[in-house]
Amino acid sequence: QVQLVESGGGLVQAGGSLRLSCAASGSTFRINAIGWYRQAPGKQRELVAAISSGGNTKYADPVKGRFTISRDNANNTAYLQMNSLKAEDTAVYYCTAADTIATMIEARLHAWGRGTLVTVSS
Repeated sequence: QVQLVESGGGLVQAGGSLRLSCAASGSTFRINAIGWYRQAPGKQRELVAAISSGGNTKYADPVKGRFTISRDNANNTAYLQMNSLKAEDTAVYYCTAADTIATMIEARLHAWGRGTLVTVSS
């Protein structure tokens, strides 16, 4: 099994930045793609960004140019740098793991973290 633990959420003003971290443990050899989903109040979960073990990335249109996903394979850690935050970015952010970016988009996942809350005040 894969365990994922997120950190780095919090309260920030609009226009500010936050960096989320995701630490993976357990059967990390199963992880190819790591990604971040988010769920805002009253809305469905949506994929924000994903990265493959080779460094290929995928971003949702609303965050392109503002968010950057990265990973440190040696330390089984992934990051989501979020800049120019907007009130609509307020959500619980979940770290996820999958075989490929394609299966992550389809939400066919090995694991979900518990989530970390990001609140952007306007």
